[in-house]
Amino acid sequence: MTDYEQKMQKAIDALSAEYATIRAGRANPHILDKIKVEYYGTPTNLQSVANVTVPEARTLMITPWEPSLVKAIEKAIQVSDLGVNPNNDGKNVIINFPELTEERRKELAKDIKKKGDEAKVVVRNARRDANEAAKKQSKAGEISEDELADLEDDIQKATDKFVKEIDKLIDSKTNEIMTV
Repeated sequence: MTDYEQKMQKAIDALSAEYATIRAGRANPHILDKIKVEYYGTPTNLQSVANVTVPEARTLMITPWEPSLVKAIEKAIQVSDLGVNPNNDGKNVIINFPELTEERRKELAKDIKKKGDEAKVVVRNARRDANEAAKKQSKAGEISEDELADLEDDIQKATDKFVKEIDKLIDSKTNEIMTV
């Protein structure tokens, strides 16, 4: 049972990490978490080759540890799906985030809902796998019918708990996007 709960928890952890990369009007260094920069021929996380700071509410400043990486960082941000245009001053890459439009907010809210639904699918797949494993144990005579019913009930309670947690994450992030 704990293996399946761990799978369900991992779905929530992944969703939380995914939501951290969605910007809500103010600059958040976590939106750069998925960006990879070519560093000596190897795709490397941006945070591994540069320092990211937030000098103003809507501005991120990326200071590479090697000045030669400025162009590579700028290019990596341009080809990403962030929808922002980076500038550089020779030493730093600066990203200015525009105010979110109502249309963009609605798009982000849809994306948040979609990602939440995907996490729910992962949780429900874990429930299905747990139920199948319990039924196999029952058929093999390892557990009784009553134990099977109790186990299925526990699995459903765990599923409901995790789905409720996902719903809270969806609501929280949607509110954050719509009220900024």
